[in-house]
Amino acid sequence: METIENLLIQISDLLWGYPLIILLFGTHLFLTFRLRFIQRYIFTAIKISLKRNREGKGDISQFGALTTALAATIGTGNIVGVSTAIAAGGPGAVMWMWLTGVFGIATKYAEALLAVKYRVTAEDGSMSGGPMYVIERGLKMKWLAVLFAAFTSVTAFGIGNMVQANSISTLVFESFQIPQWVTGAILTILTATVIIGGIKSIAKVCEKLVPFMAITYFLGCVVILFINYEGIPTSLLLIFESAFSGHAVVGGFVGAGVREAIRFGIARGLFSNESGLGSAPIVAAAAQTKNPIRQALVSSTGTFWDTVVVCAVTGLVIVNSGEWIHGYSGAALTKQAFSDLSYFGPILLTFGLLTFVFSTILGWSYYGEKAAEYLFGSKIIKPYRYIWVAFVMIGSVLSLNIVWTFSDITNALMAIPNLVSLLLLSGILVKETKKYLWDGNLDEMGD
Repeated sequence: METIENLLIQISDLLWGYPLIILLFGTHLFLTFRLRFIQRYIFTAIKISLKRNREGKGDISQFGALTTALAATIGTGNIVGVSTAIAAGGPGAVMWMWLTGVFGIATKYAEALLAVKYRVTAEDGSMSGGPMYVIERGLKMKWLAVLFAAFTSVTAFGIGNMVQANSISTLVFESFQIPQWVTGAILTILTATVIIGGIKSIAKVCEKLVPFMAITYFLGCVVILFINYEGIPTSLLLIFESAFSGHAVVGGFVGAGVREAIRFGIARGLFSNESGLGSAPIVAAAAQTKNPIRQALVSSTGTFWDTVVVCAVTGLVIVNSGEWIHGYSGAALTKQAFSDLSYFGPILLTFGLLTFVFSTILGWSYYGEKAAEYLFGSKIIKPYRYIWVAFVMIGSVLSLNIVWTFSDITNALMAIPNLVSLLLLSGILVKETKKYLWDGNLDEMGD
């Protein structure tokens, strides 16, 4: 097991070197400027996202598509992912996660726009879309589309399944001494109950669960920050300075340089908001929307809520607690940071992580399923769901390091084809945005 773990670490280090970091963050920056800072429309996007009325063809409402995408993104990346980034890259990693979110809004917008534009309608009337269809129909590169779908169907088991199950089972064991297999069994049963109904069942659960869980967790973080408000200015300064100068060895913390802060900040930022990964567009393609731009704007709010708000407040809580200098990592570090709320802190953290984990497993089950369907047809759907449920149990008892490292590897392999397609189709993005948004036709029905 140790040999496998070391091999995965080497592969992850190779993939997450400067080339991929430059490609990912560079795509965020390029699309931000190419689309004239699309981030300035974020409040318009939020307004549209709150509507639940049927706007056009699609399987679920725009709000349902958003909450399902948020369900997949607001997960352990917002809690454990932030703590692992800080443990490995220092406080400066929080700044790079945040910047990845701010500029990643443009990438998430672009992904959803293309997904809706190039989506297809199946014989049963359901919608299918995502980067695999964008690459095949937009770039005419079937082989690259197949690669993306293959990486996605595998990646789902890491970022959207095993990592999630492992994080909550570990935290519950450390907090309440409940065996990991017990937590895994309960989570497995809950997952099976929902995903059998497909996207409509998943969206129905997510519409109710996501707003409640996100608001509850956010308010809990605000309370913790209020208790230790005197340290907030110093923590903010530390996060900013460490992002550009690295951080020296302090207590049990192994000093991290700027490279580590950037690498782990951007890698965990991708894990958190999935901008550039190509996953969220798969559910965006199922949305009922008048035109591609409206759903693109709605999708972009997911990155705003996920990283610009939730990840930022989590990172500030952890850095402000000072617990990161004692050598903690993962769920253990987050648990220590939340201990300022005494008895209620661990309960809040466990509730937040449990709901985040469950919702993410639901959202990613759809992503993986649609990717597998693209490769093998509709006959794969039921077997894939059964395998998915089984891996929830497996992930609950695996080593945390192996699960996280495996996710980093598959995330990179999935992101590369998607990022390439976004760059090559940037002209289409500008043309569509001008037609509906810049020319004032946002309410116009698309083709």
